[in-house]
This record gives sequence, C-alpha cells and structure tokens, in this order.
Amino acid sequence: MSDTFDLAALASLAGRLADAAGAAALPHFRAANLATDDKDQTGGFDPVTAGDREAEAAMRAVLRKERPDDGVFGEEEARTFGTSGLTWILDPIDGTRAFISGLPVWGTLIALDDGARGRIGVIDQPHIGERFMGVLGADTARASLTHNGNETPITTRQGVRLADATVFTTDPYLFNARESALFDTIRGRARLTRYGVDCYAYALLAMGQVDLVVETDLAAYDIASHVPLITAAGGIVTDWSGGDCRWGGRAVAAGSAALHAEALEILSTI
Repeated sequence: MSDTFDLAALASLAGRLADAAGAAALPHFRAANLATDDKDQTGGFDPVTAGDREAEAAMRAVLRKERPDDGVFGEEEARTFGTSGLTWILDPIDGTRAFISGLPVWGTLIALDDGARGRIGVIDQPHIGERFMGVLGADTARASLTHNGNETPITTRQGVRLADATVFTTDPYLFNARESALFDTIRGRARLTRYGVDCYAYALLAMGQVDLVVETDLAAYDIASHVPLITAAGGIVTDWSGGDCRWGGRAVAAGSAALHAEALEILSTI
C-alpha cells in the first residue's frame, strides 16, 4: 500500500506550523502584562490569551498559503472544511492555565488526519525547545524528539505492568464521580501518580518516561496529535472502551498493549 500524498513533505510542513506558532506565542509567555479572557460562560474558568489567538492565526496563515484545500479544525477559530480529504487539527496552546502561570509544560499541538486515522502528531514546546513528532505511513512509523537541532528516535517503555507504572492525569477534579472512582482504582494499583502537566505527559509517555495517561472530557484538538505520536512510538491510545478517541472524549494512553489492556479492564466498566 502507498500513500496518495507526500507524507514527508506534510511532516515538514507540520514543523513549520510549529515554528510559526512558537514565534507567535513565546513573546506572551511570562509577560508581565499578559491579559487573560475567560471563554466559559457557565461560571467556570476557560482562559484564552493573545498568545493562543495569535499562534493559531499564524498556523492558519501558513496553511492558507501552502495547503488551501485542506480542512482546519482549531480551538480558537471556526472550523473550515476542505476538499483534499486532509484535516489539520490545531491547539495553539494546550495548557493555557500553565501558560498564564509561567509553567513550561504547555505546548502547541498539531495533527494531520486523512479521514480514517491520524497520520502526523506533533507536541511542540518552544520555550523548552523540544519537539515531539510521530508520523504514520502506509507501512512505516517513526517517532522522534528534536532538541537543540538534534533529532533522536523515541519509543515508549515496554514490559511495565500497572503495579510498576507511572501514571499521569492533568487534574483529578475533572473526572465525574464514577470516572474518579475508576481513576482511583488505577492510582491505587500503580507505583506512582503525578498531575498537572497537560500535553507534556503524553510527550513523556512517547519517549518512555511515563507509562499511562488517563483523561476525560477532551476535545479533538486536545488529543488528536497524541494518537499518531504515541502509536508511532510503540504505544496505544484509545477511549475507555478501546475505541477511537481522536475526536475527543475520554482517553487512555499506554506505553504497551499489555498495560493498556490492564487499564481498560478497569476503565471499561464505566
């Protein structure tokens, strides 16, 4: 089987999108006068900054010039539908709460979807200077970390059971009562549980530092990039029933199929 598009060229473009987003977002990071708006109209807090808006606008400008026939689904602007069969899914700043707090665990998320599956996934952190990219070809897969201009292959950690696993979730208070009980079972059986690093937890899983990430109530732009990245690195990402989660909902990402099965045995009882 062969691809009908130039996946290498599209991966290069994904890197240029990350460059554009980083150039737009970084001037706002840790800025003394950073203004924050609240998108939540129900009494919660859903922050957005000029960094979010400008980073997405910068990526969309590149796509309008280089791939005008592709669809674009981003967090901050209206979705556009293309004619090519390819859709770019963009989160300009995943972890805006971290961003406005000065924590360097936020990142730009970029995914390319061909309508059947995610083909490219990028987690980029321009302040740290780390770019994680996974590319799924028709018959090939590669995942890498680029840091200070040096690109190295990355793989998930294999052979770890839940009893020895390191588990992450962004915020345990995002779970509802039933979800929280199931996550508590996971946490109680795992060796170590940590919180609060947003997309960076998935990057750590892809490079073999973390074994399991469990989350809920995700939008497509929160998770779409993680699926091809972690898959290319040797892991697996699904919803809590083992199905496709790239368009959002509950997600469980694991470094190996065996650990994923252990987690699903608990989580699929939702």
